[in-house]
Amino acid sequence: MNDFLAAVGLLFVFEGLLYGGFPSLAKHFARDVVELPDGVLRIAGILAIAAGVVIVWLARG
Repeated sequence: MNDFLAAVGLLFVFEGLLYGGFPSLAKHFARDVVELPDGVLRIAGILAIAAGVVIVWLARG
């Protein structure tokens, strides 16, 4: 449970860095995401999941 909470905390840190440090870039990304086809978003999400699993595996292994 502690690892899960640490991961959620890091997620908030990285999201906060984007919105707090580069608000205009965050707005630009949000505008662009709406125009992307569902297939592209799905592939990007699957790749992000795979990258996250690999990172956790390397960090814990």
